[in-house]
Amino acid sequence: MSDLALGNFDGDMGLAPQPALAAPTLTRRQKAAVIVRLLLSEGEQVPLALLSDEHQADLTEAMSRMRSVDHATLRSVVEEFVAELDAVGLSFPGGIEGALGVLEGHISAATANRLRRQALAGGVGDPWARVAGLGPQQLLAALQAESIEVGAVVLSKLSVSRAAELLAQLPGERARKLARAIAETSRISPENVRRIGLSLVQQIEAEPEPAFETTPVERVGAILNYSPAATRDDVLEGLEQEDAEFAAEVRKAIFTFMDIPYRIDARDITKITKACETAVLVTALSGAMAAGEAGQKAADFLLSNMSQRMAGQLRDEVTDRGTVKAKEGEEAMSAVINTIRELEGQGEIVMVTNDRE
Repeated sequence: MSDLALGNFDGDMGLAPQPALAAPTLTRRQKAAVIVRLLLSEGEQVPLALLSDEHQADLTEAMSRMRSVDHATLRSVVEEFVAELDAVGLSFPGGIEGALGVLEGHISAATANRLRRQALAGGVGDPWARVAGLGPQQLLAALQAESIEVGAVVLSKLSVSRAAELLAQLPGERARKLARAIAETSRISPENVRRIGLSLVQQIEAEPEPAFETTPVERVGAILNYSPAATRDDVLEGLEQEDAEFAAEVRKAIFTFMDIPYRIDARDITKITKACETAVLVTALSGAMAAGEAGQKAADFLLSNMSQRMAGQLRDEVTDRGTVKAKEGEEAMSAVINTIRELEGQGEIVMVTNDRE
């Protein structure tokens, strides 16, 4: 049901007790009450909270004064309501957050943030909608930097699942204090809750907009993932000499064919081999076996975690294929890695953290 249509249907300000409710004598507000009562009786979820407080109050008052309507009146009201819905050619979301949601990706982040600030400064909009849209790292930082009381309010304003996820990532003592403090949030007035939300948003907006969406480790790792092995090894060697800690993090972010035994669950190998072309898989295995101990280990891991019949066929084809050129082998191994990335993106497999030394 369109909340916009219901808001229009409830536009008449006249309201008087109706002892005999017939279609011609019902006000538009009473007709809206009939529609709401009908939908609720059918188990529908009616988004009345999207209406203004005044409309919600008027609708409730109208329902409180009504008793019953006959079938002819009900049919007439429903037909009129459906006709009004059909007449709506286009509807727009209410509020600045709704508009920004529609325009997401089409306007700059700087413009969106400026509009949010202006709306909140004018007393329009919910600051907690902005807080709820923050990333987990920003929320964790707020929960650790703010007072226990403010942190308890933040957790209370988030969804239960998200609050639980954040609580699990906090140190035990602080998590316990926050959990206890939530019991005290019932004493906080709505005005103070809004002020806390506004204060958090102001702090967020004061932070400079990051130039990149990913971390330096993720960016370097992504570049090296697509680099030739010789280039990758040379860069990593140089990074280790310059900044051993950064190099170690980059190694964890990189995912190459040689990392398969450390990043892939053995139970997912069948899904991967089915998604790869046999010719590509044969070339990749040939290239890996010729690339030294790490490559041989990756090839053995793949072959030992698929059906014996398929493993035997692939071994025979690798033998028949013979030695492949290094570049050809690398391209085939990259194709296998791309397939694994696609399966991960589709939720078919889950890669584990690379914790090897």
